[in-house]
Amino acid sequence: MNCLNCKNKICKLNKVCPSVQYEVQNVKQKYLQDDTQKTIQAAAQLVDNGRAGTLSRLEETIEFIKLMKYRKVGVAYCFGLEHLSRELKIIMKKNGINITAITCCTSGILQSDINFESNINNFSCNPIGQAEQLNIEGCDFVMILGICLGHDIILQRNLKCDFSTILVKDRTKKMEL
Repeated sequence: MNCLNCKNKICKLNKVCPSVQYEVQNVKQKYLQDDTQKTIQAAAQLVDNGRAGTLSRLEETIEFIKLMKYRKVGVAYCFGLEHLSRELKIIMKKNGINITAITCCTSGILQSDINFESNINNFSCNPIGQAEQLNIEGCDFVMILGICLGHDIILQRNLKCDFSTILVKDRTKKMEL
């Protein structure tokens, strides 16, 4: 299946594509689960009725946190973007949301201790440690801010709560494909 090669776009006509390999009725059933319904309905309030494109990602996230009634919000951030994380903390507090923020270099683990091919004896990013701390603190939602590619995957695998990326770090000044 490759939707980019499709010329018919029958999915836009509420028809099932013949290339779909999953059982559509099973997928529909999963949408009926309470936790999924709650998330869909909150997301719809941010997108439907002409609101799509009217809020920044941060504004959407703040509204989503409130709609979902998350009690404990965490931030997993890159140490190189700590200045933005501090600004985020101020903005969140102004919106009545207290956060717990965990840096990528938590625990001061050396790169050579976690990467068998590394000779670098400098601190390493520790996405598993970030996730562990956020889980221990009981976060029910985590905002991911600028975590490096690969480390973000490890972080997400280890979080035991909902999460969303609010900022992707791009080390270049341009997007080139």
